[in-house]
Amino acid sequence: MKYTVVIPARYASMRLPGKPLLDIAGKSMVQRVYEQATRSSASRVIVATDDDRILKAAKNFGAEVMMTRNDHLSGTDRLEEVARTLGLADDEIIVNVQGDEPLLPASLIEQVANNLDMHPVAGVATLCERLHDLDTVFNPNAVKVVFSDQGFASYFSRAPIPWARDAFAKDEKYLPENTEYYRHIGMYAYRASFLKQYVLWSPSMTEQSESLEQLRALSHGVPIHIEVAHETPPAGVDTPEDLARVRHHFSQS
Repeated sequence: MKYTVVIPARYASMRLPGKPLLDIAGKSMVQRVYEQATRSSASRVIVATDDDRILKAAKNFGAEVMMTRNDHLSGTDRLEEVARTLGLADDEIIVNVQGDEPLLPASLIEQVANNLDMHPVAGVATLCERLHDLDTVFNPNAVKVVFSDQGFASYFSRAPIPWARDAFAKDEKYLPENTEYYRHIGMYAYRASFLKQYVLWSPSMTEQSESLEQLRALSHGVPIHIEVAHETPPAGVDTPEDLARVRHHFSQS
């Protein structure tokens, strides 16, 4: 199996300006992410950016880097530009690795790429993890997913799904014993053919309502394969507290 990893890296960030270039124990965040990605079996690892500072930094640590437009609405749109520029064949696989996950295990990159390769009907593959605490199930920042016995996503939501009607009518303080909840892990493998279609579609009603772009694929009938991650990925870097945690990890290693 052959696949390409693309790391979208934007300079702008609401809470952490210049996030890809923030120092983590002597290396920039984007370099840490790049090094994790190169531990996978990807044939290529490409940093995709819209900022000259990131472009220069990535070249300095030896990464393959591509300059992309600065008006993309999502990382998926940026990936499509990369796939189109590289002239990737429709059946080639591209894995999107977020540029703020310096601790992402390479095994998960392998898992999501392999899953897409093994399910030709799917246009997208992604991962999830089992939830065991009520607070996360009801947290709208934690995206939940339900999926079929064959491993294809039925729906993603910020709401608790499935809604255990009878159990929650009695008591919403405990998780129902006979209902399983899963949190979506936001990493994806795409077929190049899907990316070409995706950028031509307008946002769907459900996508706009939930603010979840993967719902655009479901709204257009694209099967999304989903599997429980073989290991739980550490949280990414969204806040100064996250940054301090990751810096501490690398300083101890």
